[in-house]
Amino acid sequence: MTGMRLASLPPADPFHHVAQVNVGRLLAPLDSPALRDFVDRLEPINALAEASPGFVWRLQTEAGDATAIRPFDDDRIMVNLSVWRSLPALWEFVYASRHLDVLSRRREWFERMGTYQALWWVPAGTLPSVEEAKRRLERLRRDGPGPEAFTFRAPWPPAVATR
Repeated sequence: MTGMRLASLPPADPFHHVAQVNVGRLLAPLDSPALRDFVDRLEPINALAEASPGFVWRLQTEAGDATAIRPFDDDRIMVNLSVWRSLPALWEFVYASRHLDVLSRRREWFERMGTYQALWWVPAGTLPSVEEAKRRLERLRRDGPGPEAFTFRAPWPPAVATR
């Protein structure tokens, strides 16, 4: 699906985890009939993520989801932020699990956006903030893939200097 091979991703690193942010601008209000299928799939997909090998953490409210977290000026933009032990573990969840069923339907629920996902390395044991995720996404939009923000198609290895 992504045009790249899983084998081309950097392997797990004991000193770093990979953070990912993805955003989407809703085509309709979250409580509308048009988004019912999406909303109905959130809890099972979140549970699948949490049970997946390599999962570390995901942004969520006390209610267990992130739909109420709207850190952008546009209230229709939703954010998903998580941390994984490795790029291959994240790739397996995104493209080789039931998550792909939801991903393949994203155009039914979300507008097309230019840069909507960014990946970056965090020291193992630390969690990124929403503000950091916004900065990483903007950096990827502005500068393209590099050590500060990258994509599955253009992965970047953890920086040796940060060890």
